[in-house]
Amino acid sequence: MKIKHKLNTYVTLILGFIVISSCELDVDNPNAVTEETFWSTPNDFDAALTTVYGALQFQGISGSGLAFEMLLGDEAGTENFYRQIEFASLNFGDASEQVVDKWNELYIGIFRANQVLEQLPLNLNVFDDPEEAISIEAQARFLRAFYHFQVAHSYGGAVIRTSVARTSEEIAAPFSSIEEVTNQVIIPDLIFAKANLPETWPSSDLGRVTWGAATALLGKTYLYSQQWEQAANEFREVIDSNLYSLAPNNLDNFSHLTEFNSESILETPYSVEFNPGANGNVVDDNTFETGAEASGIARSMGQLQFGAFNVVLPTYYLHELFVRDEIDPNNPVNDGNMQSKRMGASIVPVDGDGLYYGLPINDKPGWVFGQSSYAKKYSNWYHLESEDGNSRSEINFRHIRLADVYLMYAEAVLEATSDVDTAIEFIDRVRRRAGVITLSQYINDNGGFPQFHISEQVNGVQPFVSASVATVMTHIRRVERPLELCFEGHRWKDLVRWGIAGDVLNELVQDELWREANFDALDIGGVGVAPLFIREKLRRDFGIASQNYNSAVHDYFPIPAAELQTNDEIGN
Repeated sequence: MKIKHKLNTYVTLILGFIVISSCELDVDNPNAVTEETFWSTPNDFDAALTTVYGALQFQGISGSGLAFEMLLGDEAGTENFYRQIEFASLNFGDASEQVVDKWNELYIGIFRANQVLEQLPLNLNVFDDPEEAISIEAQARFLRAFYHFQVAHSYGGAVIRTSVARTSEEIAAPFSSIEEVTNQVIIPDLIFAKANLPETWPSSDLGRVTWGAATALLGKTYLYSQQWEQAANEFREVIDSNLYSLAPNNLDNFSHLTEFNSESILETPYSVEFNPGANGNVVDDNTFETGAEASGIARSMGQLQFGAFNVVLPTYYLHELFVRDEIDPNNPVNDGNMQSKRMGASIVPVDGDGLYYGLPINDKPGWVFGQSSYAKKYSNWYHLESEDGNSRSEINFRHIRLADVYLMYAEAVLEATSDVDTAIEFIDRVRRRAGVITLSQYINDNGGFPQFHISEQVNGVQPFVSASVATVMTHIRRVERPLELCFEGHRWKDLVRWGIAGDVLNELVQDELWREANFDALDIGGVGVAPLFIREKLRRDFGIASQNYNSAVHDYFPIPAAELQTNDEIGN
């Protein structure tokens, strides 16, 4: 049965085991399901595994909680009347919503995975086919690795959990470094998963993790650990497997109509059909079902006056990157569009192509002064199937897709071998799908390519540079990844692992100051001027953040206060 469609009726049962195991009862209930009686069939294990998958739907992992994190860095800002402003201004703390929720939700996923993994060797006799038990172990270990990866790179380390804690002494455990978590848990689990997961699943099991997901995440783990050659090798295996190809259109990765497409490697499924009204804004309780909607994140991304809150607003920096993403008139993917295909799938400027929420863009009400564009990804801007069609969503969240693998491979190759030509080849695969001029074309025609991350509006020019390891790496970091992967949960982690978060904030605040000093010339007649058409007010996204930024404080979330209070081993 598809993971997307399987309702989780076992959460209370599974979470109840640890409570039952630590309580002494005077009277046995013959009807009670206990840890000793539950794990008696393969279906029991599959049901428990479904709860491990179910944790992916938590909002801090694949939903509206990510809107907080999108405001870190250079891709998005927000208005100061939203609670998310504490992240945009780098004023979050150990009690902040996403800081607390993400930690709790990831450890729920880890706990569930450990229950499955702990019970498997004790109950192998319930499986007629040993391969079925190995498959369950591989899926659970992949998910445990994924959750540990998210903890480690969100909080700068993790409390390693590879068994079910049943006593207060077992609950208390030290906080381990990223390197320790990577070597002790993530890499061993992913190597096992890679060796034992199938390349594909039948259509009845869409949503389960695969060999490609394990290999891609293993490559990403090596990349984050600066093990460049190992990373490049893993990514190349994914690429050379020919299991994946770029979807024809960028929008295919952010539409409920094209889920589990050829580009998808790991995605979290959602549905409005199987549990209507469950928008995903649940913590872990008895009502949790894996049929949750993706409406929470859709409303964070969508525009005001359509049941949404447009918390995530593209920065002027990101908008201008898209403006300079010059279309190639000879590329057949361009069918009359005047802007790049990935702009059309990612943001909507006031002069954008096509319709927006079913209306011509200039006819769309609610365009607020100061906004040069709105976010499109993970919102329902592209369809109005019912009266509330744009305020409810079932768009799956893609954690890993092939375009990301291409760009990570290009980065790893540059670091490992300084192979500029190969890096450009894979960057250009991504650019070609977007319908824009490739780096190779720029180099052939001009001897170099533009430094797109330098604002032409502010500086009057974007200098051309010749292709080298340094310039192509800068292009990957400052141009290609934000253009292709904005609002997909990667950006702050990228800036932090590259060690450039502070530099980027300081650079962009200078652009902000220039726009402020020259605003009268940018807002002629209250309608704005090209390319951003900023009207009547200027939104400041980087001023406070650049002043507040401290690498030791802001690169990673703080450990939640509640964890510090209950776990005496942290800090010892």
